[in-house]
Amino acid sequence: MKPGFVYIITNKYQTVVYAGVTSNLPKRILEHKNKKYQNSFSARYDVSILVYYEQFQMIGDAIAREKQIKAGSRETKNNLIRSINPTWKDLFEEIEDIMIL
Repeated sequence: MKPGFVYIITNKYQTVVYAGVTSNLPKRILEHKNKKYQNSFSARYDVSILVYYEQFQMIGDAIAREKQIKAGSRETKNNLIRSINPTWKDLFEEIEDIMIL
């Protein structure tokens, strides 16, 4: 089974957050940054700054975690982000070299 990632991205004003799941985090974040899907929520609201992520050995676990995160309030998401990234900096440089086997 594939590994998986759950992630949260935001816009430059931190007014919108989006939680997603993927098996290839660097590729997916680049898709958000390049607005690959122009009619998507992330493209419309210019949401492309990676502020939070978790890695899982199995994609199914990442999907379950994404559902849990999406079910939480905005404040819960904010607290989750602040727990590992108090300044809400873009974490993309940290994950550019993640290799998917």
